[in-house]
Amino acid sequence: MEKDGRDRILKELQAGYNLPALSPVAFKLVEMASDDSSSAKDLADLIGKDPSLAVRLLKIANSAFFQSGEPVSTLEQAVVKLGFQRIRVMGLSLSLRDTFPMGKVGAMDYERFWRSSLYRAIIAKSLAQHRGNCNPDEAFVGALTLEIGFLILFDIFFTSQPEPFPGDPDDLERILPWEEDRLGINHREVGKAALSFWKFPESILACQRLYGKEALAEEAPPLARVCELGRVLGGLLLRKGTDFPSLFAEAKRCGGLDSDLLNDILLETFTQVQEIADQLRLALDGEKDLLGLMERANQALSRISDHLSDKEKTPSKTSLPSFESLQEEGALVVTRTLQAVAHEIRNPLVAVGGFAKRLASTLDPSSEGGKYAQFILEETRRLEAALSRMTTPEG
Repeated sequence: MEKDGRDRILKELQAGYNLPALSPVAFKLVEMASDDSSSAKDLADLIGKDPSLAVRLLKIANSAFFQSGEPVSTLEQAVVKLGFQRIRVMGLSLSLRDTFPMGKVGAMDYERFWRSSLYRAIIAKSLAQHRGNCNPDEAFVGALTLEIGFLILFDIFFTSQPEPFPGDPDDLERILPWEEDRLGINHREVGKAALSFWKFPESILACQRLYGKEALAEEAPPLARVCELGRVLGGLLLRKGTDFPSLFAEAKRCGGLDSDLLNDILLETFTQVQEIADQLRLALDGEKDLLGLMERANQALSRISDHLSDKEKTPSKTSLPSFESLQEEGALVVTRTLQAVAHEIRNPLVAVGGFAKRLASTLDPSSEGGKYAQFILEETRRLEAALSRMTTPEG
């Protein structure tokens, strides 16, 4: 596509052409929430014209997602509790989600898209709360809408065409160049134009412009950095092939997050995800996703256990020798081997152990997840004891 074609599409999108229509209440909500003369009663009366939106905003106001104050029973109380800005962005988010279909359409899996977006959004909100460097509610909305242009691009170019369309917007390093080469425009540009037309705040529009190293750089806006880190961690969390310790290693590398902070964020995410999914009308099984992560933690323990197995039971070149056998080969070999143990085994073991301890303390011990967490915790303790025996000289 030539540059004039790209410019034409952006101009049309900025004018609302080709964009799915948000509800009239959502548009009016933006105007009133930005008007200093509007009262809480004015906003409550407007929201009341959309019964579905009203019920969902009331539930959100009383959810664990916005923990503060007494429960609310009226829309006016919800407006006062959440505030005009939060009402605006949450109302827009709910309306935006309702604008698109669900299920699978050709190569587009809408359920998978919104599931990924929701996990990313909750992680970003939690990061913003812990870091205190940007508004947590804007972090939620900025991350939720981070790849919204992907849906619009699909709707414009691919719904009526058999042409192949890559179905994973999280792989930005691959997908954005593909879009540029094939279409002359990428979905982040489309997303920025759409969010601008829908009157989302400028701080959220800025998140569309940055990704990868640029978004994580020190000079990047804090909101963009939080949303990008939410994207990275959310992608790793939901990607089945991701090794459990790799999640912790990447959190440290990209965002400087230690294991305790990441454990807090993961637990907060799984605590909140089901409730918000229900408000967004997403068919999501948070408990199943949590069990999947626990299974990866258990697999990591199995690999650690293999490393610690007796050489006779696991006759592999990569098996660790016993401390007794190393004593005969000299102190230098012992030192080097123990350093390898610390690097290859202790770090992932600490990551799994910390996660299991936090999880076991929050889950019902009689639940499936609680029993599994307790099993992982006991196995972690067993391996920690074995590692300690192996790396501690006798006498």
